[in-house]
Amino acid sequence: MKYASQVLMDEHEGILLGLKILEKMVDLVREGKKVENSGIEEMIEFFRLFADKCHHGKEEDLMFPAMEKAGIPKEGGPIGQMLFEHKEGRKHITEMAVSIEGGTLKRDKFIQAAENYITLLRAHIDKENKVLFPMGDQLISGDQQKLLLEQFEKFEEEVMGRGTHEKFHSLLHDFEVRYLK
Repeated sequence: MKYASQVLMDEHEGILLGLKILEKMVDLVREGKKVENSGIEEMIEFFRLFADKCHHGKEEDLMFPAMEKAGIPKEGGPIGQMLFEHKEGRKHITEMAVSIEGGTLKRDKFIQAAENYITLLRAHIDKENKVLFPMGDQLISGDQQKLLLEQFEKFEEEVMGRGTHEKFHSLLHDFEVRYLK
């Protein structure tokens, strides 16, 4: 049986790659090397739309409610902590976006916001992959898992639009070649 959490963990791989690319951009900015503003803006857009709106949207609207219904506590529990970290991540994304408003990169603000986001999201993904999702997989029924998988597909199409996932995977591939190879 395929678990809905596997879809989310697969998306985590793309987000982790995005974090590696962002980390490389930060290193280049810190060293005083040129990083195109448009590239930074595209990475911010990736995190805002793919990581937050799409991925966190599926977690918040579909997966976490199913986990809560299956008995995992929200308040004072792991779901509440993940929701808090989603909010923190949004703040860091906004800070990165503000650091480049007006076309001039405010280096120190960008570096700080990006490093905070990278640290937060890597730890967040680790907790979801190793603790929360395995817990949910134990408690969510097979029928509910199938329903979640269907809802994920519908969510992507209705909330993100057809082809958006592919667009972001293509962007990541291009940036991986540009920044990591």
